[in-house]
Amino acid sequence: MRAVLALLLIVLAVPAHAFDPFTKAGIDRRPNARVPLDVRFRDEHGRTLTLRAATEGRPILLVPVVHRCPNICGLTLAGIGEAVQLQKFVAGRDFTLIAFGIDPREGPADAKQSIDGLSQNFPALQVGVHGLTGDAASIAAVVKPLGYRYAWDDDLNQYAHIAAVAVLTPDGRLSRWLYGITPDPTDVRLALTEAGEGKVGGWGDQLLLLCYHYNPQTGRYGPLIWTLLRVAGGATALLGLAWIGLALRRERRAAR
Repeated sequence: MRAVLALLLIVLAVPAHAFDPFTKAGIDRRPNARVPLDVRFRDEHGRTLTLRAATEGRPILLVPVVHRCPNICGLTLAGIGEAVQLQKFVAGRDFTLIAFGIDPREGPADAKQSIDGLSQNFPALQVGVHGLTGDAASIAAVVKPLGYRYAWDDDLNQYAHIAAVAVLTPDGRLSRWLYGITPDPTDVRLALTEAGEGKVGGWGDQLLLLCYHYNPQTGRYGPLIWTLLRVAGGATALLGLAWIGLALRRERRAAR
């Protein structure tokens, strides 16, 4: 609730002008898109780090942020931190969390601000977490394949971008997007199970995954039973209409 109220205050504080963030910022659907794992970035300590070295063969929760963002980025990182703490998988053991800087003007000191905030507020994120920064070409090499679009606005003096988390497989393929400031912990667990391709979680997690269906429009998982019921309901309605049509045709024939 606090995150929602804060976001509302931010929106109300932004002056109305010609810039439309909804036309320049967004996420294009590109399932199974692959990002290069060997592009070099700098982490929060100033060390050179690639996504391959950061993940160490684990799924990745990649969060596009501006590390010194005055608006939603801090809320987005806090939201994923809260969701991670409320599900079973452990950062550094089952997955890697990356606060991925999209502003090429930022450096390690800016990334350290993000990581320090996460580690202080969420004990579960003391390890297995990295804050990355890079030049414009390196950043584009990752965000463009993912279909992640953002734009700089001169009037607001900040980037317009979408709050979301990209869930990547260990080999760098896009598995799922989780939209919003605070992902549901169950969605995080299911997405990591799916991205882990049998190597994250036990048989119970795989069984749970069979009971849910991912909706690419909402970026959420829903119980599969409701999807099946909707399909069954639609099929029943179509059969009913077909039966009515057949009955009407028979009546016309009998009348003739």
